[in-house]
Amino acid sequence: MSFTILLEMFPIALMFAAPLVIAALGGLFSERSGVVNIALEGIMMVGGFAAAALTVVLEPGAPGWAPWIGVLAGIAAGMLFSLIHAFASINLKADQVVSGTALNILAGGLTVYLAQIFFHQQRTRSFSSGFRKISVKYLEDIPIIGRMFFDQAYPTFYVAIALVVLTWFVVYKTPFGLRLRACGEHPQAAASMGINVYRMRYIGVILSGALAGLAGGVMVLTQDIQYTVISIHGYGFIALASLIFGKWNPWGVLGTAFFFGFSETLSLYAKDISFLRGLPTEVFSSLPYILTIIALVLSAGKTVGPKAAGEIYDQGKR
Repeated sequence: MSFTILLEMFPIALMFAAPLVIAALGGLFSERSGVVNIALEGIMMVGGFAAAALTVVLEPGAPGWAPWIGVLAGIAAGMLFSLIHAFASINLKADQVVSGTALNILAGGLTVYLAQIFFHQQRTRSFSSGFRKISVKYLEDIPIIGRMFFDQAYPTFYVAIALVVLTWFVVYKTPFGLRLRACGEHPQAAASMGINVYRMRYIGVILSGALAGLAGGVMVLTQDIQYTVISIHGYGFIALASLIFGKWNPWGVLGTAFFFGFSETLSLYAKDISFLRGLPTEVFSSLPYILTIIALVLSAGKTVGPKAAGEIYDQGKR
């Protein structure tokens, strides 16, 4: 692999990594509060549909602002959709894995149904004003690093980096973050200190929905020209793997998501790499998912998440 090809791959890898980072951060907020959220895939689908649909509607009048307003719609849709998971898991004390699985199934049918209502087909109409690549003035002139991170890159990656820093600060440096982590580690002890565990878990799940909805919008508006039921194609589950492999830490999530994003980029550049050129393209298309399985197998038993994640909170338990 030539150094030139490697430099060309970086901006593409950043594009693939951005929605993974954002969605995994959403999973972090939920699981740190004690609620396992495997509905990230479904929430990303709902967010992606909302972002694409609003972009299609707004782009004739405001093409520059349409994708940004679209992702705001994705955030709102993700928050509303995640409320179903929060209510089932927290108030009804349903199994969190079953609830999340149900939302993933529901999202596929719901987005196709809404597309049929609004666009009279099983997908949104195509849009032409998705996110555009940008070059950061002055920073793009930095040798090597400038071309890797600041030349012809999507602004959504910088949003993802900002969210990593913000998440780290909120979770580890604020009273809110301390209360959130307490609810995910030992909710009964947190309740004994006057913390409303139900409220904190609701906040965690809603924040998770907001970030997963944003991730879905970012993914569709950078990697596609319209929303279809296969637009997300398993990224929600890869985001969960990034969360686990990153040990529920924002910086670990960033590194792991970039690793998966780079593996996705290999499928686009395999034909330009001599020792990979002869392999079928299907090998590279499946590579991110194969690496996800390998990563989970290697980390099995070695990563320890929040102790109370997945457990139903019982006020009477001590």
